[in-house]
This record gives sequence, C-alpha cells and structure tokens, in this order.
Amino acid sequence: MARDINVIALIKGEEKYIFLYDDAHRRELLQLFSKYASHPELSFTWYDAAVLSQKVRQEAQRRQLEERLRVNQSAQEG
Repeated sequence: MARDINVIALIKGEEKYIFLYDDAHRRELLQLFSKYASHPELSFTWYDAAVLSQKVRQEAQRRQLEERLRVNQSAQEG
C-alpha cells in the first residue's frame, strides 16, 4: 500500500524550509521544528515552529475526518 506524502513549506526571504513527511512520521517532524527553532544559525524561529506545528496538526485532523466519512459512507452503501 502506498503512503501519502505530505508537504509543508516556509519561505523566509532567501531561505526555504520544505518538509516532506508521511503520517507515521508526524511526531518526528514536530520534533524537528523544535530543533530548527533552537538552532542559532537558522532564521527558523519558535513562532515558525508553532505555526507549522499547528498546520501539521490541522491537516492530520482533516485527513482523519475524511477517513471517518469515507468509512461511514462505505458502511451505508454496503
């Protein structure tokens, strides 16, 4: 079974932060945001980490809701 790859990006001036992840590695991505925010040589801030973390969590909730609706619809048709 193929896994969906999620993409989230942040562009700050000349710097581009592009993250690819699957649902199984969401927790590691959130930890990476913290690591980047604490790195003094990056422009990635704690605010950036908070905003991207919120977006990742919202996307996960949206996908879970879609899956529940799909399962319910299949059950009603079957």
